[in-house]
Amino acid sequence: MGEEGNETGSFEDDVLSVLATGLEVEMTKDEQGEEEQGEEGDDNSDDGEFVLRFEGDMNPFDYTENDAFGVQPYQRFQRLEYESLAERKRKVHGDHSCGEMLKKARQGDVFGADIDEIMEAMNFGNRRKSRKNKKRGRPKGSKNKASPQITRMLGEGTLHYAKGHYSEAIRVLNEVVRLAPNLPDAYHTLGLVYDAIDEGKKAMSFYLIAAEMKPKDSSLWKLLVSWSLEQENTGQAMYCLSKAIMADPSDISLKFDRALLYIKLGVYEKAAKSYDQISQLYPDNIEAHKAAAQLYKHCRQVDRSVSILEDYLKHHQTEADLSIVDLLAAICMDNRDYAKALQHIEHAQSVYYFGKELPPYLTAKAGICYLHLGNVDKAEIVLRALQLENAYDHTDLITQVADSYKHLGHYGSALNYFLMVESCSEQGNGVLDLKIAQCYLFLKEKDQAIKFFYKALHSLEDSVDARLNLASLLLEEGKVDEAILLLSPANAELTLDTSRDQSKMWWLNEKVKLKLANIYRAKMMFEEFVDVIHPLIHQSLTIITANKKVKARKKLSKSVLLERTKVLEDHQTDNVFHGFRPTASASDLSKAARARKLLQKKSALKEQMKAKVLAASLDWQSEDSDDEPRQELRKPPLPELLKDEEHHQLILDLCKALASLQRYQEAFDIIKLIMRLVPHKMSGERKDEFVTLGAQVALKLMDPKHAYDFVRDIVQQRPDNMAAWNYYYHIISRMEIHHSRHSRFLNRIRDEHKNCVPPIIISGHQFTVVNQHQAAAKEYLEAYKLLPDSPFVNLCVGTALINLALDVRLKNKHQCLAQGLAFLYNNQQLCGDSQEALYNIARAYHHVGLVSFAASYYEKVLSTSEKDYPVPKLPYEHPDLTKNRKPGYCNIHQEAAYNLHLIYKQSGAHDLARQVLRDHCTI
Repeated sequence: MGEEGNETGSFEDDVLSVLATGLEVEMTKDEQGEEEQGEEGDDNSDDGEFVLRFEGDMNPFDYTENDAFGVQPYQRFQRLEYESLAERKRKVHGDHSCGEMLKKARQGDVFGADIDEIMEAMNFGNRRKSRKNKKRGRPKGSKNKASPQITRMLGEGTLHYAKGHYSEAIRVLNEVVRLAPNLPDAYHTLGLVYDAIDEGKKAMSFYLIAAEMKPKDSSLWKLLVSWSLEQENTGQAMYCLSKAIMADPSDISLKFDRALLYIKLGVYEKAAKSYDQISQLYPDNIEAHKAAAQLYKHCRQVDRSVSILEDYLKHHQTEADLSIVDLLAAICMDNRDYAKALQHIEHAQSVYYFGKELPPYLTAKAGICYLHLGNVDKAEIVLRALQLENAYDHTDLITQVADSYKHLGHYGSALNYFLMVESCSEQGNGVLDLKIAQCYLFLKEKDQAIKFFYKALHSLEDSVDARLNLASLLLEEGKVDEAILLLSPANAELTLDTSRDQSKMWWLNEKVKLKLANIYRAKMMFEEFVDVIHPLIHQSLTIITANKKVKARKKLSKSVLLERTKVLEDHQTDNVFHGFRPTASASDLSKAARARKLLQKKSALKEQMKAKVLAASLDWQSEDSDDEPRQELRKPPLPELLKDEEHHQLILDLCKALASLQRYQEAFDIIKLIMRLVPHKMSGERKDEFVTLGAQVALKLMDPKHAYDFVRDIVQQRPDNMAAWNYYYHIISRMEIHHSRHSRFLNRIRDEHKNCVPPIIISGHQFTVVNQHQAAAKEYLEAYKLLPDSPFVNLCVGTALINLALDVRLKNKHQCLAQGLAFLYNNQQLCGDSQEALYNIARAYHHVGLVSFAASYYEKVLSTSEKDYPVPKLPYEHPDLTKNRKPGYCNIHQEAAYNLHLIYKQSGAHDLARQVLRDHCTI
């Protein structure tokens, strides 16, 4: 206990000595101030104010320097002053009260009381009014003045921090905060302690409290700015930065820091305004003017950008920084105001560079302006300064001039400047070589163009445009194999490299694949053509189809609203200070505020509905479905695939190539997608080709159910197309079981189109297949009423009646047979005694047992010749496939001879039967 008491006593002595020294310094400052006021003149000392004067050089404050705690000299003079004033005002004060005042003054000197305040309290109302203007308000330093106990504890906590006893320092300082919560020094010291023990969040919190209590301490705010930026708390950083600027308005670096923070956050308009304010406060700050102009230009406020730079030039009539002129001319040139840019350059030469040559960067801009204004001769005169002797130092300027010549179509002049730069460069420049190649290409010098294109590809291997231009040039020169090699990856291992970015792999680029596919298509290399273009087209069609299914919602979903409100959220919720204004653009803040209001309304409406329906179980799944992530629209590899007629032809050629390679399912999938997406955007001829090819490919599929929907849609769109109905019946006939959807579809078509014959005939065919000849004959007769002159309808009616005549339950068989033969004879008359018509009659007689009539008509068939008709060729078939057909493939002599031989054989004429087979059926 003794040791602890000694330590405490020494600590108190140290504190007292520190406080006494501080008091001594303050008193010394007061002495100096009074001496300075006294030296101003003696007029101010005779204003009716009571002033103590001393003989010689005696000064009562000299005693305080020798003995800070000995207050007797000062006390003696203070008593004299007090007694003199008391006597003049005729106020009698007791010695006891005066002694108490003196005692308080003595104690105040020890614990940091201000002696001037005591003097002012003692002399209040007893002095004449001074002519000197007094400061209004509370005297400085009297607010939240700490008591001696608090001061001692604060010093103790500071000493613990200095010695590294952080836990003791925290304990003492927490007690100080509890007893004196308005004392900023305690919070500041706590921030130092927590910073020393690496607890950054607590340290920042205490620093924020201290800074709020001492708002004019700019050093604290600057420290908080750096810490806030380290923690990526931009809202707090902006708040502290604004406070630091208010605390120290003369520090221009803070204003620059705020502008840079705006740029970092992407709020360019506010950054531009900040730089604009700096430029107005400091007109000679060139960087502020340039930054403000560039940012306003970025925000598409070109007029404001130009006006800032022009104002700078107006205030600097005799001397100005030419970088301002350069930036002003560049902004005007970007805005295509070349006359104004040239005007500023000429003004700079006449005012700032009179009788001298302009810097090269302004000379180049002047020449470019003359070029765009159409004065080519003047431009060449101005640009003579940028010739070969200066090319090594100004390659960028020469390149800008060459680009201007190239952009305006002066390819010869542009080529000269490009070659000038090319001769100065020690290493290969792929971009420069590419520009030279393009100039040679426009000048029709293809050999030189090919040379520089290859040279450019050595440096720009992933340049798609350079590769495509070179491939087109090689195709014009007839070098097809070289073009294919150029557009194909030479190394197989290169394509398997997963470390490279796919967006930079030139062989995966859509334009390269499309160019290579067109080359393969022109050379009839179908397999290579399909391998290149099929994945690209199939992926594009799939993405476009998926995008069509994404429904456009009029109202924003809850997930989108929550995403927008994240701008207003404060992520530093564990700090003492939070809720700082977020730093974002005005549009984003407005959207976030509206989203928050919508969410609040939605939540309130939901609570109202729950209150109304307490007993019922309300299904909120429909409302919560908005929380599901909305399917985003994806960009297809070929965005113009469905808008261009050339791409439509490419898709058609791909389907034909797939069908020729017997990849029917893939061809059918693409046709189905293209007919679903853009049937109205294609020409009628192209649409017919797709329909025909799709139907033919559908017949090749193993499962006809996949093709049924496609052909049904075609028939529904074109009910009068006989070819479409023919493909439809082919697919229906391949189905093993009766399709209910097919029956409903036919009934609907017949109801909608009363005069449509194909669905009636198909219904008759289906009844014939199931041996319901009476129903089939009824359907065929309905078709006959609509098309009486159709050979096929007459054949169908006649065949159905003859089959019906063989029914045992029919009473008038002969009449039915005669009617059937009558329709077959009508078919013969309409067909003009063709082999097919005669064969059908012979087959009918043979079927009913009238073999003598059948034999005579078979003999007529054998005596009739039939010419060959061209067989319809499938679109995807190779043209050489039909050339190998032997002549007579349309002749049916063999079928007629075989049936006739059966009749002869059945009647016993075996020799005639063998003779017929020998004459017509021998290979």
